[in-house]
Amino acid sequence: MYNTERRRRMMNTIEAKSAEGEMSVAHNGGVHPQACGCASGTGSAGESTAPLTLSHVYALGRIDVRFPSLGLEKEFVQATGREDTGGKTDRQAMHAVLSKPVNRYLARAMCWVFSIEGLETYILHPRDPGDLDQLIAALRGSPRAMDVDVVIGVRGPFAPPEMCNGLQVPIVVFDQIYSFDVDSLIKAIPRPKEVPADQFTSAAEELFHRIMQLADNAGATDDHRAFNYLAVRCPAIYALVAAAFDRTMSLTAVDVRPSRLSGTRKVVDVILTLTHRTSGVEEKHFVRTDVTERYPFLVSKLMPYYDR
Repeated sequence: MYNTERRRRMMNTIEAKSAEGEMSVAHNGGVHPQACGCASGTGSAGESTAPLTLSHVYALGRIDVRFPSLGLEKEFVQATGREDTGGKTDRQAMHAVLSKPVNRYLARAMCWVFSIEGLETYILHPRDPGDLDQLIAALRGSPRAMDVDVVIGVRGPFAPPEMCNGLQVPIVVFDQIYSFDVDSLIKAIPRPKEVPADQFTSAAEELFHRIMQLADNAGATDDHRAFNYLAVRCPAIYALVAAAFDRTMSLTAVDVRPSRLSGTRKVVDVILTLTHRTSGVEEKHFVRTDVTERYPFLVSKLMPYYDR
């Protein structure tokens, strides 16, 4: 029941965002040139329409692959029979087969699914055919529970039923995919000298998973794109939380508010609230993030926040 309700809320969020602007997608699963968002359409009377409004995605989750049809599954079985897959698991065998250049036709026809918190959320489509390698690399022959994939791109309409064997979720035309495991991410974060290594690791893991588990975080709203960007690109927030735990404080809230500096650009303040476990005194810090375009970026460093 929890997963069903969570999926419903997440899909409602995505549908609401889709109303801001959709990309044209062919019924055969291909994406029209308009998907890049740089072309204008033409109305039925020959009048030019306004440029498409892009809806950006910056999402954290896991990439997987499935067969869109029985025919492709049988073709894959034949291709597997031509390869030496002795000693490999099914997952390793699939990765090995799809990685071979001669089997690129199979990789192009597969349905690449992006799941968030175990829920199938998007169908991925590369903007450039050469980016298919990014999907294959993200498949991983030996996946682990702590593996994370980051997808950056533009969200389109819901996929037709025939595109992915009945799965109807939004299509994301991606520009970039990069993958990592949480342990590697945390090891790359500079640790404050006053915080012991094991304590810092625990604090960083908790913060990362708190962001991952924010309600209905499909990476499709400005708030969630800011959260996700900071989770993988802002080491300072991890150092802040680790130091706070050392001072007997808890992370009690992570909020996003429009920045007073917003004008022609979308700028948000991501606010972290820390509360002393004994006295209940709150302490707030924020980092200002620009989410106007496909790639968010920091506007200001982490600093104290004061309510006004």
